[in-house]
Formats: sequence, structure tokens, C-alpha cells
Amino acid sequence: MHMAGNWLTEAAAAYNSESIESKDVYPAHVLMPLNVLSTILEWTFQSLPDEILVGMDADTSLPHPDGVEEVLQGADFEDGLFSGQGFILGNPHLVNRGDSYSVHHVPEEWMDGLFDESRGVRGGRFSFWLHTHPNAPAIPSGADAESAQWSEGCDMILGVRYSPEGVLPWLDGVEGERRALVPAEEGRPVLGRAVTGHLIHGLELIAFHRRGFGINVILTDSSGVPIGWN
Repeated sequence: MHMAGNWLTEAAAAYNSESIESKDVYPAHVLMPLNVLSTILEWTFQSLPDEILVGMDADTSLPHPDGVEEVLQGADFEDGLFSGQGFILGNPHLVNRGDSYSVHHVPEEWMDGLFDESRGVRGGRFSFWLHTHPNAPAIPSGADAESAQWSEGCDMILGVRYSPEGVLPWLDGVEGERRALVPAEEGRPVLGRAVTGHLIHGLELIAFHRRGFGINVILTDSSGVPIGWN
């Protein structure tokens, strides 16, 4: 995969600025290291036009940097909303790849022998889940909301706009909160070219709780300091 310039760091700083400005509309936040997101982007671009499902857990060995937690807590902050709240996300794990009907299901080889229907189609192996929306905004579908009912942490969606579109033309006009993760460029920038030959034009990233409300995403360095932190 070839990506154009240092766009991700710049995009993360702009994304964080919006996250901090909007903190009062979110009851909680999740801290995602940029190297974790970079790995997920690499898997995403290698898998187009398929969706991927990624599992993560909070890294409870990493403490918060001084002062960060206080700044990120908005007026409606609520503690104890999900497992791993307040911790930094650990290494991502590529769990599945497929179309929108099959990607939420954990492959059989991932089962631990204790699978129970009460844990849902994902088997409950990870606390946090992220899946991609190829050529669609990062807005939860009905299937996404159903799968999230089994998440102990929270769910995340990465929307990817690319060309050539093929059988998946860009889906727009979907109602919901949209959070773009792109550099400040006019028009339709080319962020890079995937190994599949697709040109990447835009990204969106959101997180949401199983009860339906949004979770604020903060992109950080490996120690939990937000990118662009002043």
C-alpha cells in the first residue's frame, strides 16, 4: 500500500481538535493509538472491496498521561458505561473478512470451545470491535446495532471511500453523525493507492455504545497522548 505524504498524522490532529471541541455531547471517550489505526488501515486497504472485522482489548497496563483525562471529560461524562472505559486500546486482531452479511460472524477457528449463544455471533472474545464500511459512511446499520448488543466495550466503524467503485458505488445520504478523518483539502483528495489498485479518497471513523449513543474517539500516540495535543 502506498499512502500520500504524512496525511494521517495531520488528519488525526484535525480529528482530535473536533473531538475535544465536541466533548460535551459525548458521555465517554475511547483512546485509540495511531499505530493501531494505521495497522487497521493497512488491513482495510488490502481487503477492499471486502469488509473486515477487527477485535481489540483495552491495555490496562498503560496509565493515562497527566491531565489528559480531565480535559477529555465533557459536561455529560458518565463513568462505568463499558468495559475498558478510560484505558488505551491495545493491539488489533484481524478476525474476519467478507461481505456485510458474513463479516460480523467469528470464524469457527476463533472459537474457544466455550461458545454460548448468549454471547452473540462474535463469540465475545474481544471487548472492542471495529468493522469497515467499504464505500459507505460510518453509520451503524441495523445489523451493526444488533451485533453491538454483545460488546462489553464499544463498537467502531471505519468508512472508506475509494475508486474505482465497481459493484459498490459510494453510498451517501445516510442520516447520522459523520466524523471525517481526512486532511484539509478541497475536492476529492487521493490519500493513497491500495495494493488492490483502488484509490483512497476519504475515511470516516466513529464509535458507539450498544445503547445507541456515540462515544468520542481520541487518536493518540503509543503512550495515550492525543495527536496534536497542546
